[in-house]
Amino acid sequence: MRLTKHTLKKPLALMSLLLCTLILFFSSVYAEEAKKELPPRAITVVPEYPSVVVAEEEDVSVDMVVRNGGRQGETIDLTLTSVPKGWKAWFKTYSFKVGGVYVESDSKKNVSLKAEPEKGTGSGTYLFPIEARTRDGKLTSSSELVITVEGKKEEKKEKGVNITTSYPVLRGPTDAKFEFSLDVENKTDKEAIFNLAYEAPKNWDVNFKPSYEDKYFSSLRIKEDQSQSMAVEVKPYVLAEPGQYPIKVKVSSDKAKGEVTLTVALTGTYKMEAGTANGLLSLNAYQGKNTNMSFYVKNSGSAAQNGIKFLTFKPENWKVEFSPERIETLPPGELKQVEMTITPAEQALVGDYSVGVNVEGEKSTKALEFRVTVRASTAWGWIGIIIIIAVLAGLVFLFVRMGRR
Repeated sequence: MRLTKHTLKKPLALMSLLLCTLILFFSSVYAEEAKKELPPRAITVVPEYPSVVVAEEEDVSVDMVVRNGGRQGETIDLTLTSVPKGWKAWFKTYSFKVGGVYVESDSKKNVSLKAEPEKGTGSGTYLFPIEARTRDGKLTSSSELVITVEGKKEEKKEKGVNITTSYPVLRGPTDAKFEFSLDVENKTDKEAIFNLAYEAPKNWDVNFKPSYEDKYFSSLRIKEDQSQSMAVEVKPYVLAEPGQYPIKVKVSSDKAKGEVTLTVALTGTYKMEAGTANGLLSLNAYQGKNTNMSFYVKNSGSAAQNGIKFLTFKPENWKVEFSPERIETLPPGELKQVEMTITPAEQALVGDYSVGVNVEGEKSTKALEFRVTVRASTAWGWIGIIIIIAVLAGLVFLFVRMGRR
C-alpha cells in the first residue's frame, strides 16, 4: 500500500499524544518524589539587597524574598519589629499595602519593603528588623535591612582631607573586638602630619593602628595627593546593651581636617551556665533501673539563646533521656530546669561510671560530667541473707541431730 501524508497524519498524532502523556506522567512522579525530600515545614525571609546606600531624603524600595521550603502551602505574616525614628515603613505589592503572603510548597514570592524618611532625617545607618511568622505561629524567620544614608560629599572631604571606608558598619557580640579599615587621603598641596582623635561611647576603648599590625599610633604623616591606610580598633564596654553605637573619627592638621562616622551594631553576648542546685554532680543507680537527676540551664549573656539541645557521652547500652528534650528559646537572665533520667545497662558491673552532657545553645556550649555509682540490687542482698539463714538453720539441725546420737 502506498503511504501518503494523509495516511501518516493519524499515527503521528497518536504518537505525539502518547509522548505528551508520558512526559506529563513522569514529570508528576518526579515532582512528587522531589517533594518527599523536603522538610515538613520551613520558611525564610530575606531582603534581595540586605544593605543599601542612599542619599538624604531619598525613598527606599527593596524586594523581600519570602520562601516556603516545606511540603505544604503556608500563609506567612510579615512584620517590622521596629522602625527607626524619623522613618515610615511598610510592606506592599503592586499598589496596596500587605501584611502577609501565601506561598505554595517549595516556592517563593516577592514583597516590596517601602521605607520613607521624614523631613530632616539626617545621614547615618538605620536598621529595619523583619520577622516572618506562619499563621499558626509555630515557625518564624527573621532578617534585617540596613539603610545607610549618606550626607553631602563635602562632609567627607572637608578642607583637603578625604576619609573613606568600605565597611562603615560592623556587627557582632558585645565581647568581640571590631576593626575598621580607613583610607586617609591628603588633598592639600604639601606633606602634612595629621593628628587622630575620636568620639565614642563612655568606657569604650578605641585605638589607631597600622593594618595587620599590633602597635598603636596617634598621628599620620602623608605626602601631598597621596593616601595611607590605617585600622581603627574598637572594644565595646563589657556591660553595653545590644544596639547601634556611632563612633566619630577625626583627622586634622594645621590646614585641613575631616571626620567619618563608623557604627558598631552590638547583638549582645552569648553565654550559658549549667549545673545542679547543690553543686553535686554524682548520683547512685542500679542495674537496669531508672534514676532521676535535675540540673539547670541559665542564659547569663545579654542575647537570647535559641534551639538549646543536649548531647550525651555514656557507657555502652546505657540510656539517658531529658525532659524537656530541647529548649526552644531562653531569654537573657532566665533559668530553665531540666530533668535527666539515667538507666544503666542490665549487665553493668558495680562501680563508678562517667556520663557527659553537652548543653549546646545557638552560639554557646556548656559541658557537664556526672559520676554515676552503680550498686547491686537490694534483692540480691535479701537473697544473700536468706542463704545465710538457711545455712545456719542447716548447721543447727545437724548439731541437734548429732547431739541426740
